[in-house]
Amino acid sequence: MKKHAAGLIGTFVLVFGGCGAALLAGNHIGFAGVAFAFGFSLLAMAYAIGPTSGCHINPAVTFGLLLSGKFEAKHVPGYVIAQIAGAIIAGGVLLIIAGGTSAGYDPSTAGFAANGYGAHSPGGYNLTAAFVAEVVLTFFLVFTVLGTTDIKAPVGFAGIPIGIVLVLIHLVGIPVTNTSVNPARSIGPAVFVGRWALSQLWLFIVALLIGAAIASMLYKVVVASEPLIAVRVAETALPSEQAERAR
Repeated sequence: MKKHAAGLIGTFVLVFGGCGAALLAGNHIGFAGVAFAFGFSLLAMAYAIGPTSGCHINPAVTFGLLLSGKFEAKHVPGYVIAQIAGAIIAGGVLLIIAGGTSAGYDPSTAGFAANGYGAHSPGGYNLTAAFVAEVVLTFFLVFTVLGTTDIKAPVGFAGIPIGIVLVLIHLVGIPVTNTSVNPARSIGPAVFVGRWALSQLWLFIVALLIGAAIASMLYKVVVASEPLIAVRVAETALPSEQAERAR
């Protein structure tokens, strides 16, 4: 339950921080500011909950870890449910805040930072462009998570490159789809937007799982070391460091 609670909290922070920056401050900070909000949210959570749950607050990353042999299948349903719940709760809280002005707020017309393509893409990108972008960008994220938590990777630094690559991903992807690379992040806002967001949601599940599968396959070919270690273990302080902190 601690791992599931950590996943819920971490996904809440990611969606609230990233989507909240887009909804409440997007006109002031622009795409770059939103990209950094997502990256910093993930970076903070990597250190806050990484030792508890591994901080894969993203069903696509969980799927990639499963395929790479770094995560057990029996834990997947609980993790994914917690991730989606955290994203939906974050969306609900954001809706309360966004609706707190005298002008009111209608998520179905305002967009609510939902992911989309065609008429609902910030740059008007079509389905094919959106699909390819989400596959490639999800590959970037999952491959980085797998590589930086490999047993040969520097200890204690995984959260930094993972946060940085999420910034890069958003700098590229926001004009195309508002950037998903995380099915939970897409589901959270889509629940409140309804119609068009829900009808386009399939892309932000299918494309992301494909990107995660490609990342897992290439990780095993190019990077993977023996023995494989779980992300949670890779993000935990060494026993000697824990003993020093206790003293």
